[in-house]
Amino acid sequence: MIFDAHVHIGSDMLGFNMNEAIVEEFIEKYNVDCILVSNGDSVEVDHQQNLIPDEYMTRQEDALKRTIEFARKHPGKIYVAAWVKPLTEKISEEFETLIKDNLDIIKAIKLHPYHSKISPVAPNTIPYLELADRYGLAVVSHTGNSDEDSPLHMYEAAIKFPNVNFVMAHMGLGTDNSLALDLLGKADNLYGDTAWVPISTTLEAIKRYGTGKLVFGTDAPIDGVDTYLCNPKGERSVYQDYLHELPDLIDSEAYEALMWKNAKNIYKID
Repeated sequence: MIFDAHVHIGSDMLGFNMNEAIVEEFIEKYNVDCILVSNGDSVEVDHQQNLIPDEYMTRQEDALKRTIEFARKHPGKIYVAAWVKPLTEKISEEFETLIKDNLDIIKAIKLHPYHSKISPVAPNTIPYLELADRYGLAVVSHTGNSDEDSPLHMYEAAIKFPNVNFVMAHMGLGTDNSLALDLLGKADNLYGDTAWVPISTTLEAIKRYGTGKLVFGTDAPIDGVDTYLCNPKGERSVYQDYLHELPDLIDSEAYEALMWKNAKNIYKID
């Protein structure tokens, strides 16, 4: 079974075309059983850290509505991480109502500190963590190598909100993952995902902490329908290691934990 806990949709997320049809094709082609999806239309700043012009901004409510609609078309297969905009927006009554009325499919709040230019523990972000705490949601956040998206801030958030599960997506993208690896052992409610993470890091996490600390996630379909196979240049994807090499390196129980059981537990999916 495959539960991909890091999937996106979006009209044109900073040049990435990841619409619903592509996601549906990828799911079918690679026999993916479940996904957790967030909507990249909620980005607030571009790759150069410049604010997205108003005419290209999407309200977080509208982005969430689109994600909910997509999930409702695939019951039991697609769940939602609500991508939020702490830099330019606040929690409206409409947004909270959308969360409250769709808790059967909304399982997380999604942060992107790099494309929001604000950390998970900044004052403007804290209300979203409180929202997650209020409704029993996890918080999943991009982590990288800048000040705003350092894995350290997810650890700080986990300490501040001990009843919320926090997932460090990428385990520090653009780093050797060592900081994120160390932090996994410092808070019971802190986890990581495998998006662009080499299996050597995953093996080290299992060696140190057992089988419960990581979920399988891929950023699909950021490299297109065949993100699991290769990038647009035809270069082999790291996910080939997860699908074809890792099963021979760990036992079946550990592999099942990584590929789906941990996600069901962390995101509280029946």
